[in-house]
Amino acid sequence: MSTIKISSKVEEQVWEDLRSLAKESHQNVSGLLTEAISDYLHRRRIRPTVLDHLSDSMKENEELGHLLAK
Repeated sequence: MSTIKISSKVEEQVWEDLRSLAKESHQNVSGLLTEAISDYLHRRRIRPTVLDHLSDSMKENEELGHLLAK
Protein backbone atom coordinates (compact mmCIF):
# COMPACT_ATOMS: atom_id res chain seq x y z
CA MET A 1 0.00 0.00 0.00
CA SER A 2 1.35 3.44 -0.82
CA THR A 3 2.06 5.93 1.92
CA ILE A 4 1.92 9.69 2.23
CA LYS A 5 3.77 12.09 4.46
CA ILE A 6 1.66 14.10 6.91
CA SER A 7 2.37 16.92 9.32
CA SER A 8 0.45 17.73 12.46
CA LYS A 9 0.83 19.09 15.97
CA VAL A 10 0.34 17.01 19.11
CA GLU A 11 0.99 17.66 22.77
CA GLU A 12 4.59 17.00 23.68
CA GLN A 13 3.75 14.42 26.37
CA VAL A 14 1.49 12.50 23.97
CA TRP A 15 4.33 12.40 21.44
CA GLU A 16 6.79 11.14 24.04
CA ASP A 17 4.30 8.47 25.16
CA LEU A 18 3.86 7.38 21.55
CA ARG A 19 7.61 7.17 21.01
CA SER A 20 8.00 5.16 24.21
CA LEU A 21 5.26 2.76 23.16
CA ALA A 22 6.89 2.33 19.75
CA LYS A 23 10.19 1.48 21.40
CA GLU A 24 8.59 -0.90 23.94
CA SER A 25 6.61 -2.74 21.25
CA HIS A 26 9.48 -2.80 18.71
CA GLN A 27 7.40 -0.88 16.17
CA ASN A 28 7.93 2.44 14.49
CA VAL A 29 5.93 5.57 15.22
CA SER A 30 4.55 5.64 11.69
CA GLY A 31 3.09 2.15 12.08
CA LEU A 32 1.52 3.02 15.42
CA LEU A 33 0.00 6.20 13.99
CA THR A 34 -1.41 4.32 11.00
CA GLU A 35 -2.93 1.71 13.33
CA ALA A 36 -4.36 4.37 15.66
CA ILE A 37 -5.91 6.37 12.80
CA SER A 38 -7.41 3.22 11.28
CA ASP A 39 -8.89 2.16 14.62
CA TYR A 40 -10.32 5.65 15.19
CA LEU A 41 -11.93 5.77 11.74
CA HIS A 42 -13.42 2.30 12.21
CA ARG A 43 -14.93 3.25 15.60
CA ARG A 44 -16.34 6.54 14.29
CA ARG A 45 -17.93 4.89 11.27
CA ILE A 46 -19.37 1.89 13.09
CA ARG A 47 -20.84 3.78 16.05
CA PRO A 48 -23.70 5.47 14.11
CA THR A 49 -24.60 2.11 12.57
CA VAL A 50 -24.71 0.42 15.97
CA LEU A 51 -26.80 3.25 17.41
CA ASP A 52 -29.22 3.01 14.48
CA HIS A 53 -29.65 -0.72 15.07
CA LEU A 54 -30.17 -0.13 18.79
CA SER A 55 -32.81 2.49 18.08
CA ASP A 56 -34.59 0.20 15.60
CA SER A 57 -34.54 -2.66 18.12
CA MET A 58 -35.96 -0.44 20.87
CA LYS A 59 -38.79 0.68 18.59
CA GLU A 60 -39.57 -2.89 17.53
CA ASN A 61 -39.61 -4.06 21.15
CA GLU A 62 -41.28 -1.07 22.78
CA GLU A 63 -44.27 -3.09 23.99
CA LEU A 64 -42.00 -5.72 25.51
CA GLY A 65 -40.06 -2.98 27.28
CA HIS A 66 -43.26 -1.64 28.86
CA LEU A 67 -44.22 -5.14 30.01
CA LEU A 68 -40.84 -5.74 31.54
CA ALA A 69 -40.96 -2.40 33.32
CA LYS A 70 -44.11 -3.41 35.19
